[in-house]
Amino acid sequence: MNGNAGIAQKVQKVTGSNPVIYSDFPDPDIIRVDDAYYMASTTMFLMPGCDVLRSYDLIHWEFLTHAYAELDDTPAENLEERGRNAYGCGMWAPSLRWHDGLFSIVFTSNDTQKTYVLEACNPAGPWTKRVIEGFYYDNSVLYDDDGRVYIVHGNTQLHLTELEADLSRPKAGGLNRIIAEDEPDADLGYEGSHIYKHDGRYYVWTCHYRSGCRKSEVCLMADALDGEFIAREVLDDDLGFHDLGDAQGGMVDTPDGQWYAFMMHDHGALGRVPTIMPMRFGEDGFPILGNDGRVPTEVSVPTAYADYPYRPLNGDVFCCATDSDKSAEDVADIVKSDKLAPFWQFNHNPHNQFWSVNEPTGTLTLHGGKIAANLNYAQNTLTQRTVGPRCMAEVTVGASQLQDGDFAGLAAFQGYYRYIAIRRAERGYALSVRIKPKDDDSIWGDGNYDASAIEVARTNLCGDTVRLRAIYDFTDKRDKVAFEYSDLAASAPHWIRLGNTYDLYYTLDYFIGCRIGLFLLPTEKCGGAAAFSEFKFFGPEETPELP
Repeated sequence: MNGNAGIAQKVQKVTGSNPVIYSDFPDPDIIRVDDAYYMASTTMFLMPGCDVLRSYDLIHWEFLTHAYAELDDTPAENLEERGRNAYGCGMWAPSLRWHDGLFSIVFTSNDTQKTYVLEACNPAGPWTKRVIEGFYYDNSVLYDDDGRVYIVHGNTQLHLTELEADLSRPKAGGLNRIIAEDEPDADLGYEGSHIYKHDGRYYVWTCHYRSGCRKSEVCLMADALDGEFIAREVLDDDLGFHDLGDAQGGMVDTPDGQWYAFMMHDHGALGRVPTIMPMRFGEDGFPILGNDGRVPTEVSVPTAYADYPYRPLNGDVFCCATDSDKSAEDVADIVKSDKLAPFWQFNHNPHNQFWSVNEPTGTLTLHGGKIAANLNYAQNTLTQRTVGPRCMAEVTVGASQLQDGDFAGLAAFQGYYRYIAIRRAERGYALSVRIKPKDDDSIWGDGNYDASAIEVARTNLCGDTVRLRAIYDFTDKRDKVAFEYSDLAASAPHWIRLGNTYDLYYTLDYFIGCRIGLFLLPTEKCGGAAAFSEFKFFGPEETPELP
């Protein structure tokens, strides 16, 4: 596999800041093939799923592809049946590897209770998908020098299991042992493992979470897979951010033999953000991370492609080509097939008959195909990641085809969602801000997804078209959103704040960071439609702080 980005320049250092991606890319697994780095990241219930990113310096990243369009065909993942969903489930913690010219991604899904293997000769795809025997929670795969293959998996207890060479099942009579075990009351204990072999030694990196303590990173080291693994904490740092730990990662080398560690940092309602730091091996073989175990604010990495033009991880268009090498004919095919730009993902499997993008107008139309009690169950909600420390989204919503009881708008999409939406009123159209209340007694949510959201603000509109704005502020864990609107039918349209600022939460019912969401929510009848146009994403420099 040749990962060249063009004609190589002389090697020079590129410097960036941690987190290197200030957005929710959890459970990163990074490998290098030639001079390119590839990252696979958890996408949970979002579709298309399994983000594959590419970099030439470990600091700047771009989307390469999603490794699957849909994970599985179940009522929960299709969001078809009342009370059934895949929130907090779906794809978890991928293991990305390259061996004998083949890329593989191994992961489990907690709702289907299956272990999946995705495979491709080219990381940009196409990827095939199959299910293997066994359930390997938070796994990592090792191809050893002698041709044997192993998978480390589990939490609290870490298991090492030998697999058949094709990863299809455990190898009969192969190695199968527990290499680490935490105390029974250790809460999550060990999880999110990454396994490597370097200089004749075996390394298992794993997140360690003890009750009452922040997450830290532990490295287990052994001279042989059937020998004793010695554990040492190699990272315990919160980056000065509210005692939230930086952990669950591994290591990768540069083409000239330097080593870097990567982790993810819990960052409140924004989600889990990737970090990069230099590392070296001590005299006893254990890795030494960052600045003697602390994550540096700035990190420099050598690269031969300092001028490579990375495509942004957020954007304004709904459809675009996903590879700069594609021909004009390929791009036309993508547009005609309504293939989404890679920064967009649906909640759950999309129902394709109920959404479309009109090119070249760039208008997304969502149709009301199924009545839903609230936003948690609205099909075809289209989402994009938020960015820290703050960001903003704007969109124009045309509501002339709404049915009674339809809500169409812009959301802070998470378990405890907040949104601004247009709907039909007795005389014309009205605008409403609604929130799902939070049960402070349980991080898992109140469990009542059929409860109605609370309307906290409303106003009447002059016409059926409105421009909406959501301002997301994660500065220093502020974790708030505010909504504004511009009535395009008014005599002098201008921005008006509707309601107050509303708290955002990272909770385990969704297990993802807050997202920008575009939605149509039919609550009384099907058949309505809403048109979303002129979407704009604004980064931190263009977004005001909220009080």
